[in-house]
Amino acid sequence: MARVNNVTELILTGLFWNPEVQRACFVAFLSAYMATVVGNGLIMLTVSISQSLHSPMYFLLSYLSLVEISYSSTIVPKFLSDLLTKIKTISLEGCLAQIFFFHFLGVTETLLLVVMAYDRYVAICKPLHYITIMSQAVCHLLVAGSWLGGLIHSVVQILVIVQLPFCGSNVIDHYFCDLHPLLKIACTDTFVEGVIVFVNSGLFSVISFLVLVSSYIVILFNLRNHSAEGRRKALSTCASHITVVVLFFGPAIFLYMRPASTFTEDKLVAVFYTVITPMMNPIIYTLRNAEVKNAVRRLWGRKVNSGEE
Repeated sequence: MARVNNVTELILTGLFWNPEVQRACFVAFLSAYMATVVGNGLIMLTVSISQSLHSPMYFLLSYLSLVEISYSSTIVPKFLSDLLTKIKTISLEGCLAQIFFFHFLGVTETLLLVVMAYDRYVAICKPLHYITIMSQAVCHLLVAGSWLGGLIHSVVQILVIVQLPFCGSNVIDHYFCDLHPLLKIACTDTFVEGVIVFVNSGLFSVISFLVLVSSYIVILFNLRNHSAEGRRKALSTCASHITVVVLFFGPAIFLYMRPASTFTEDKLVAVFYTVITPMMNPIIYTLRNAEVKNAVRRLWGRKVNSGEE
């Protein structure tokens, strides 16, 4: 059967109907988005300038911050503008583009978190070989692989969606375009597509999460052979990674492990991983990492001194 699209524009229901609540949300989420951009941007700037942060761990952290800014920018600016309008619309092409970049950057972040866990594993379990294993070339290769993995994942998702016909309802019960809400309005049976999305997103999230958990279990097991000071420093670093992993994977697994045919989108959970988590990452890494805190203070002191001159 030929693919038929009578729908060229989609209507988003948004997060809340009450105009007063929407205005309050606009102020809150605008503040969160600005904190995301400034916080992650500050980490990128600090890592690039500070000589003390030119290790593989901070190299990877700077790329994680870049992904966080891009990931949040895929959703939040459109979301903020919609909070100030009564009718929230997006073209079908714009919707597909938002899905593509959302999943591309989301999976890239997932793979970067896996790479960062591997970096900690090598640093703690194979310290004598750390510089050799995590060389600059290897770090660049691992980062490039993360971007490539995100691209492949997102292309698969779009190929699943782009061949579906949309000829009935054009109302998406969400505040941004995602796979499950879009599958609901396709005018054909989407069971097979739902299974593909389940495997490509849900199982991928679970497997990545299990790999991360396993790596940290191995790290904790190997810490028994370290000194008390070594254990304290390693646990402090790993605690930041584990916190970010839980914040990122918890909502993703909750949303994508359910089939599309029985899926009820939880918008508040989606707000958590599109708005809150990207804002929290720089706070978590800065507050729990003395090296980053000291580098930020030195950078800030340098800016203040240059301004006074």
